[in-house]
Amino acid sequence: MSDHVGENQALNVKNKRLVAKLFGAIVLMFGFGFALVPLYDVFCEITGINGRLVNNNQEQSTLVDKSRTVRLQFTTSVAPGMPWQFKPHVNYVDVHPGESKVVKFLASNQSGANITGQAIPSVSPGVASLYLNKTECFCFQQQILKSGESVDMGLVFFVSTEIPADIKTLTLSYTLFNVTDPDSVQAVDLQAAL
Repeated sequence: MSDHVGENQALNVKNKRLVAKLFGAIVLMFGFGFALVPLYDVFCEITGINGRLVNNNQEQSTLVDKSRTVRLQFTTSVAPGMPWQFKPHVNYVDVHPGESKVVKFLASNQSGANITGQAIPSVSPGVASLYLNKTECFCFQQQILKSGESVDMGLVFFVSTEIPADIKTLTLSYTLFNVTDPDSVQAVDLQAAL
C-alpha cells in the first residue's frame, strides 16, 4: 500500500511540473504574439521594405538647408471598387531639407452612398522614407465622404536635413482603398431607395 501512495505522490509531482511547464509555454506564446506586430514594424522601418512610410513625428529642425533642393513628386491611385476620384492639387513641390510644406489632395465621392476611404502611402526610393517626415496627413485616419461630397485633404511634411546628397527626387504615392463596412453601405443604399 505504501508503494501505491509513493507512486501517487510521484505522479502528482510530475503532473505539477508538467502543468507549470505548459503554463510557462502559454505565457511565452502569448507574449510573442503580442510583440509580433511591433517587431514587424521595427523590421520594416529598419529595412525600408516596400518603401513603407514611418510616421516618425520627429521634431522639425529649426535649420533649413537652403543650399540643397529636393523634389517631392506626388502620385495617386484608387483601388478597384473604390468609387472616388483622388488627386493632388500639384504634381510636385521643390523643398529645402528642413523646410515645412503643405500640400492638398482632392477627394470626391462619385457614388450614391457614404463611403469610408483609407489612403496607404509608399515612398520611393525606399530608403528615402527614413527622411520624409509627415507631421499631419489625411492618411493617418480614415476619411468618410457622403454621396457626392468632395474635400481637400492636407499633408504637412518636411524632408530631414540628414537626407543623403545623392537623393534629389522622392516620389510619394498614395493608394486609396474602400474600407466601408458592407452593412452600413447596404443601409445607406436602402435609405436612398426610400
